[in-house]
Amino acid sequence: MSGTFPLAFSITSGKGGVGKTNISVNLAISLARLGKRVVLLDADLGLANVDVLLGLTPKKNLFDLLHGASLHDILFPTPYGFSILPASSGVSDMLALSTGQKFELLESVSELEDDLDYLITDTGAGIGDNVRYFNLAAQERLLILTPEPTSLTDAYALVKVLKQTHNVEHFKVCVNMTPNEKEAKDIFTRLHNACDHFLSGISLDLAGIIPRDTDVRKAVIEQLPFCVGTPDSGAAKAVSQLARTITEWEVPEHLDGNIKFFWRKLLFRES
Repeated sequence: MSGTFPLAFSITSGKGGVGKTNISVNLAISLARLGKRVVLLDADLGLANVDVLLGLTPKKNLFDLLHGASLHDILFPTPYGFSILPASSGVSDMLALSTGQKFELLESVSELEDDLDYLITDTGAGIGDNVRYFNLAAQERLLILTPEPTSLTDAYALVKVLKQTHNVEHFKVCVNMTPNEKEAKDIFTRLHNACDHFLSGISLDLAGIIPRDTDVRKAVIEQLPFCVGTPDSGAAKAVSQLARTITEWEVPEHLDGNIKFFWRKLLFRES
């Protein structure tokens, strides 16, 4: 990554169950191992589970941030070289944040701007308001896809909504849980062709392929990230490669590479 500003990117999906949060956690570990300063924001605000996958129990979360706690009360270091901003689970108030609350949250996170290289935002799944908002409040979007037809359909729906409603045109794609490279490239090609045919101007780049791996399921049960528990597994090696690829991403020049600048621009766009 060139320049002095951090890169904020979202990890998102149109469908639940595609391994989005698992990739977020293990990617944060892999980037930290490369010497990068990383914060992982759990933006699945009502159904948060980043802390669960890590086997951690933070005392405060983003709900507390919106009710008087400071950012540094919320920021929770992990044993793996990065920190998390945990969200709440089962709190319905977090599912429908006002524009002011969203801006308060992102403005608070921007305090970290000088102290990190990557801000990873693990969004919820689907095309809901919070998912769209956090995808807009990012400089890059990593769309998680699996070889299932429903994953393809829902990924296309998310791309379509972001394009038609917010004019978002650039997406990185990671195909997860694939039995082989051919199937991964086939499902990516199908998404690319659908976007090319129906959504003018969309740019999709295949950033990574992560194989189906039994060690992943075991890691979830044990609450130990697979990059830690089984670092030589196929999934761990693929995520490590994805991390190296991400370090080559450029901070988009048209956003001035500045997180705070972009979020303020976003607020004005929504107002």
